[in-house]
Amino acid sequence: MLRILFFLILVFAFGLGFAWLADRPGDLLLTFGGYQYQVTLMVAAVILAAVVVAVMLSWWLVKSIWASPYTITRYFRVRRRDRGYQALSTGMIAAGAGDAVLARKKKKEAMKLISAEQEPLIHLLDAQASLLEGDHEAARAKFEAMLDDPEMRLLGLRGLYLEAERLGDRAAARHYAAQAAHNAPQIGWAAEATLEAKTEEHAWDEALRLVEAQKATGHAEASGVNRRKAVLLTAKANDLLESDPAGAKSAASEANKLDPGLVPAALTAARAAFRLGDVRKGAKLLEANWKREPHPEVADLYVHARAGDSTHDRLDRAKKLQTMKLNHAESALIVAKAALDAGEYKLARKEAESAIRLGAREGMYLIMADIEEAETGDQGKIRQWLSMAVRAPRDPAWVADGYVAEQWAPISPVTGRLDAFEWRAPSEKLGQLVDGLDPAPERPVEKALPAMLAATDATHPARSSADGTVHTASTPAPAATPTPAPGPAKVTTAQPVVGEPPLPDVVVPDEDVDGLPARLPDDPGVDREGAADEEGTDDRRFKLF
Repeated sequence: MLRILFFLILVFAFGLGFAWLADRPGDLLLTFGGYQYQVTLMVAAVILAAVVVAVMLSWWLVKSIWASPYTITRYFRVRRRDRGYQALSTGMIAAGAGDAVLARKKKKEAMKLISAEQEPLIHLLDAQASLLEGDHEAARAKFEAMLDDPEMRLLGLRGLYLEAERLGDRAAARHYAAQAAHNAPQIGWAAEATLEAKTEEHAWDEALRLVEAQKATGHAEASGVNRRKAVLLTAKANDLLESDPAGAKSAASEANKLDPGLVPAALTAARAAFRLGDVRKGAKLLEANWKREPHPEVADLYVHARAGDSTHDRLDRAKKLQTMKLNHAESALIVAKAALDAGEYKLARKEAESAIRLGAREGMYLIMADIEEAETGDQGKIRQWLSMAVRAPRDPAWVADGYVAEQWAPISPVTGRLDAFEWRAPSEKLGQLVDGLDPAPERPVEKALPAMLAATDATHPARSSADGTVHTASTPAPAATPTPAPGPAKVTTAQPVVGEPPLPDVVVPDEDVDGLPARLPDDPGVDREGAADEEGTDDRRFKLF
């Protein structure tokens, strides 16, 4: 745009100049070689401009002829380079698609057209083609050759890292990742692998230096960096808690400032303060964290801040904590526990019931069972509370990658990932899933059995023998025999099919008849053909099926 504007201004200036000369008449007299040449100023200006243009065109023509060999050579070189880059691009696409044959072919074509020293991507295409062909030894050799080139060093380290991971050599993989993280801390895979190695070795200071280097690059978010620093400082404080309480307090306090929502940082800082005898400072840390979000571990440490406190002193501290967060399940639960320890069963029961109303879960019903056992000893009610606890949602715990731990840890024991633990309810137990299923539907035969028996009894009144066996009217009752005690009556009347009227001579024997076992009401059994004819009974005898 500026060039166009400058050109227009220049043309306008030339136009003004020629117009100015045209308005001012005059002659130009030139004597050369004994001749005099007289022209007007306008004609002289035009001739002068034409001479300048002719000189410029002549210079351009001479220069073009002089540089024509170089121009022609450069044209063919650029064309060759473009063809090489086109082959390289096609080869990279083929490698990404998994076409080893095309990738190898385009790699060879690109190497003919482009120098590998000028274009490092040819080495990458060569290594990728080797990997696709399954030649991992050649691929590793190419990645190792990349380490000598500063431009390709990180790419070579990445390839060697992936090959070491494929072979299961974690030590070699972490070695390559550490080299990459040293050169470029902002690279995610290198930083993550190096952090994982440092945290497993409990080298917290080196891990903190790596996080600081990530922050200095400006590629990482400040909130994420502060969270990682807080986790690492908390882990360092946990290791120093026994040997150096002062150092543990300093590290944990810094972690709590970086991320006030990290509960383990506040817990570790408070424990370190209690070990140093600064109960007031530790209590303030816990109170501030409790006001932000009540946590059962914070409440338990706050209540047991002083080892010499009586149970009623602990109850008073629990009540103080409750006033800071009213109408919360954790507040009521900690008071219920403290009241149970102090023998205040009515208060414990009241607060436990209040906690259940605010958010029922497994631990609250267990507390109710403990209260019931301590106050009344009623085993029936205890079992009732325990059964409710089994079906209630589980208590929150520290969970990382499906692993449930009793205490917080900086890394996951499953994957080694930093800051993997979170406070939440674990997955539901299998028993709860089974209990949640709908009960099995009642079978149609079981539904129809009472109605069928009632219809049969109404049509054929039964009489009972002394042994408690019920017979229909067509069955003679056996002689009564003395028995020690009458047992429960056995109903031997068979089930009629629904919709078919009962027959008067239905008999279901208690014992085998001609070698056939007695049938249960819902057992179809196997009928012998002609059994009714052999017995000489009515053909309309009832059959179950």
